[in-house]
Amino acid sequence: MDFGLTDKIAFIAASSKGLGKAVAIELAKEGVHVIINGRSNVDLQLAKKDIEAITSKSVLAIKGDLSKKEDRNYIFKTVFNHFDHIDILVTNTGGPPAGNFESFEKEVWDETYELLLGSTIELIHAFLPGMKKQKWGRIIALTSVAVKQPVNNLILSNTIRSSIPGLIKSLANEYGSFQITFNSVMPGYTNTERLQNLLMSNPLLKNVVNDIPLARIGSPEEFAAAVVFLASERASYITGVALAVDGGAIKSI
Repeated sequence: MDFGLTDKIAFIAASSKGLGKAVAIELAKEGVHVIINGRSNVDLQLAKKDIEAITSKSVLAIKGDLSKKEDRNYIFKTVFNHFDHIDILVTNTGGPPAGNFESFEKEVWDETYELLLGSTIELIHAFLPGMKKQKWGRIIALTSVAVKQPVNNLILSNTIRSSIPGLIKSLANEYGSFQITFNSVMPGYTNTERLQNLLMSNPLLKNVVNDIPLARIGSPEEFAAAVVFLASERASYITGVALAVDGGAIKSI
């Protein structure tokens, strides 16, 4: 199947490892010029090397923390020094710390807002004008099954990530006439470093596979395949959707 993505330009946030990196690899395989981002220069350069080796596509890697204004400004300036627009935006972040409601003071809630929702809003603000001008674009927000089914001991993620599908659905309504699609994707339990850390720190998650109808943890490649489809020309009539890639773990209809 031809996804119609050759020579498109994509910015994938938090893509030095985990799900973001998997998405960058799959997009590059489809001929997309990918821009990756992360806070650790070591991880970022390793990811750049891996993606280029796997796909033979040149990768632009930009270090920076998207929750910080100075870093965001640097990232956007660097992007626009190389490209005049972005066709595909994949918003993504690392996860906030685990804990219950009484674990966190107001300052941590503020930091989590900037990490999860603030960074998403700023990325869209930066790259939406170019999409409007060309009347084509894909904006895909990576969230979590926690927005539909709260996960025990992840109060910060459960609360603030849940605002992202509301933002994405609203933007789908507002900018549909520009042929820009807005969707969010909810990963379930996927074999990443973050999941391994959560399993070690949260005993309640030890038997999580028992609650997944497919009876296994997902792979980053399986998740990335769904994101690539939503970015493609083939998905041109899909917008405003919150798609779960979770092996059936979400119990609601």
